[in-house]
Amino acid sequence: MLIEVLIMLIAKKIIVRGHVQGVGFRYFTTTLAEDMGVVGAVWNKEDGSVHIEAQAEESVMADFVAKVGESPSPYGRVDSVTTQDIAVHEDRNSFREL
Repeated sequence: MLIEVLIMLIAKKIIVRGHVQGVGFRYFTTTLAEDMGVVGAVWNKEDGSVHIEAQAEESVMADFVAKVGESPSPYGRVDSVTTQDIAVHEDRNSFREL
């Protein structure tokens, strides 16, 4: 008997504010994403925030957002995290630091 499991991917844009630039935040976020099986990208913005586009299974995404909110970098400080649902891109297969 073959049992198929349907995995629902979700995607989010995550905006992180605080002391998140110049502290290895993107590096540690990339490592966290790779360890958790999250795909997408992370990059700095001119306003001092960090933006992340991520996609993963729903339960994994919830854990990822929570861990980002705790600052994956031991040198960073997160003051706020906002998320927005975005479209899933089936062709993404890695997490990149831009």
